[in-house]
Amino acid sequence: MTTTDIKKTTAYPARLEIDYPEKLDRLSTFFRIIWIIPIAIILGLVSGAGETITNTVFLNEAGEVINTTSETVGGLASGLFSATALMIIFRQRYPRWWFDFSRELTRFETRVGAYMGLLTDQYPSTDDEQSVHLAIDYPDAETDLNRWLPLVKWLLAIPHFIVLIFLSIASIFAVILAWFAILFTGRYPKSLFDFNVGVSRWWLRVTAYAFLLVTDSYPPFSLA
Repeated sequence: MTTTDIKKTTAYPARLEIDYPEKLDRLSTFFRIIWIIPIAIILGLVSGAGETITNTVFLNEAGEVINTTSETVGGLASGLFSATALMIIFRQRYPRWWFDFSRELTRFETRVGAYMGLLTDQYPSTDDEQSVHLAIDYPDAETDLNRWLPLVKWLLAIPHFIVLIFLSIASIFAVILAWFAILFTGRYPKSLFDFNVGVSRWWLRVTAYAFLLVTDSYPPFSLA
């Protein structure tokens, strides 16, 4: 399956499918939390690029320090969200290269998440699709997007966030159960696999709506 194929299955602008593995490596699964460290560091450096900490120091008349404050400035992902929101609001434009970068970063994050969630044995690539097929449609900002919605999308998505908190907790337990199942049988129980992919799919749709700002279509409350 390719990203082109999954465009035929649903009309929602953000879609995710992960190939079900018939057999998984027990050794790789057992040490997954260790194997994930290098690529997780790379992902953290990429998604957190531009993050800085500013310190403000207050002095009295004698030059003595009387108070200090520190503030963390958002990284690359939050910067792109803010810049994209401003472009949509004031110019009704969504620069294609901003979209391409956000989409590829989302794909990379999803591959790392799939590997961490034991959904695949393929070590996450920084650019190859592998078994994780994620598609996001590029919007026409003038015709497809309401210029004022970026101001409130995060608020409108709160019901999704509440549901996803509980689903994510359930997903963690599902991964733990799958870990034991793979160690004993070499297989990921299909029901647990479908559930965890569904949670990732749900997160993707909410992210596309509230943070990537590629669609005004409200995400469905569905794992499918």
